Amino acid sequence: MSASARIRFVLVGTQHPGNIGAAARAMKTMGLARLVLVAPEQPLDETAYRRSAGAEDVLGDAPVFATLAEAVADCRLVLGCTARSRRVQLEELLPETAGQRAVSRAAEPAEVAFVFGRERTGLTNDELQLCHVAVHIPSDPEFSSLNLAAAVQVLAYEVRMAQLEGQAAPAAEPGYGEAPASHAQLEGLFGQFGDTLDQIDFHKGRAPESAMRKLRRLFMKADLSEQEVRLLRGILSDAQRMARLAGERQN
Repeated sequence: MSASARIRFVLVGTQHPGNIGAAARAMKTMGLARLVLVAPEQPLDETAYRRSAGAEDVLGDAPVFATLAEAVADCRLVLGCTARSRRVQLEELLPETAGQRAVSRAAEPAEVAFVFGRERTGLTNDELQLCHVAVHIPSDPEFSSLNLAAAVQVLAYEVRMAQLEGQAAPAAEPGYGEAPASHAQLEGLFGQFGDTLDQIDFHKGRAPESAMRKLRRLFMKADLSEQEVRLLRGILSDAQRMARLAGERQN
């Protein structure tokens, strides 16, 4: 499988089928074919295929998932295309750097996803939490509205340029050659971390969301391997067991 075949473009909650067709066209012009849909508001229709203008195969091959977590479960790098967010603090990349990093990771090889949100509201904070980095297209702040297909075109172009120019940024090797953890494995770790912190009363009445956001950023940066995730989950399992024993003694 080629590196470009390991890069998918994920459209979340798309409201207008025509925009999906236009996005498929934008991808195909840049040599990309993996389109993924998450909970589109309407099924593909004649308008979608007409606006794809020759990219009917991209539309026809696009799988549909109920949630973003399912759509990116096997990915090692998930790039969320969004306006700047103050609530979800992610490393922020310009499109050129995002394209280079995506191509670099895909060549390792690893699965990579660019994620685009709804036409009017973009990605939710919960969806952004599933992303490793954010990608911001520096449009004019006085007229920053960008059509979905146009945003797809910008990122697809940068992926194409990174492939043609051979300027993909080097990626850190996780765990000295160990297999990298998948997105689903990381989400399992985060879920167990949340449960463990609750069981040991780490938050002490404070809202847990802040601590979990910081832990997510920490482990996303660490680029964990499968073995490292298993080690951390083993430690958490022991902490949970000790918390249960302590609770039984108190009762």
